[in-house]
Amino acid sequence: MGEPVDKLPEEVLALIFRDLPLRDRAVAARVCRAWAAAAANSTVWSDTSISCDCELEDLLPPYLSSCLDHIHNLRLEYEPSKKPSRGTATELLTALASRAPRLRGLRLECRGEKPLFDAGQDILGAVHAVCGAAHQLRHLDLRHLPYTLDDTLVLKAAAGCPELRSLFLDNHALVNSVQPTSVLKLLEACPHLRALGLHLASMSRAALELLAAPRRSPFALLALRCACPEDARASPLSDEAWATLRCRHPGLEVELELEPVLPEEAVTRILQPAVPVTVLSLNLSGDTVGPVRFATRHYAETLRALEVRASASPELHTALEELAARCVGLREIHCFCVVRPSVLDAFRAHCPRLRSYTLKLKREPHPWRPTLVR
Repeated sequence: MGEPVDKLPEEVLALIFRDLPLRDRAVAARVCRAWAAAAANSTVWSDTSISCDCELEDLLPPYLSSCLDHIHNLRLEYEPSKKPSRGTATELLTALASRAPRLRGLRLECRGEKPLFDAGQDILGAVHAVCGAAHQLRHLDLRHLPYTLDDTLVLKAAAGCPELRSLFLDNHALVNSVQPTSVLKLLEACPHLRALGLHLASMSRAALELLAAPRRSPFALLALRCACPEDARASPLSDEAWATLRCRHPGLEVELELEPVLPEEAVTRILQPAVPVTVLSLNLSGDTVGPVRFATRHYAETLRALEVRASASPELHTALEELAARCVGLREIHCFCVVRPSVLDAFRAHCPRLRSYTLKLKREPHPWRPTLVR
């Protein structure tokens, strides 16, 4: 017969409580002293996900507050249009900033629509406070915040978080206010940075050159989102600079997301042959066939995932079939228009590493679900 639950060692109880939702952890902590000790064990809190929608009501004081010191990596989700959810998220981040020496990773996720003209000053102010206090922070992911991110935040991270390994600011805001000069200061202050997500307008040739410096730590991922008017007007990053960076970091992966705001001439400036593109998302208002063919010619060795949002046409179908024949390392292909059967056949035949695809042969109700390859 198994050992009674109340006699299990604290380490075993902690492993069980680690997988419980926050509210259930709080209930478990009230059962007895042994369970309370196990529920406060650092194992339970090291990697924590919290939803401010439903889990945190009446939990912040005092139960959660006593466990903040144990959190190393936090994923925090909230809904900006709901005042209690938003207030709890702000309160939690503020409390975390006051006792954040152990925090290593922070990821914020915003669910639902944000109120009109909402600049997110409360949430961003709390994030600033965390960056100023969490000197051991290694990972900061703000891709799912809908607010305009600016130089103040980047400079705060540069000054307060010298151990950063990854920083993602490539969010879906309509305006980009992070200047290239701030990014340069960030790269100088954070020599161990390995992954960076930005809007294209925040990147510069000087930044590429700094990343390619001889003593720079290995750099693994650069995610560039091109979706703001500033991105369409951004200075081109030369093929020569990309080639130098790629030579310095042979394992570098670049993710490119091109949105409708880009005119065709901007797309031509962005797609350079030497860029080691592994993920390419094309959601263009103009020509899509040309970029697909460019990817076939220049990214065949590196491309692992392609997303295309365009109107169906025989030219697009032919371009996709040509890409399938060349990009044999492709793992994902998602095309959000109806394709002819030969397109599906081409990817099945030529891409043995394919893991999932969205290639519909007839119209279906949205959202379209990908097909998983087993």
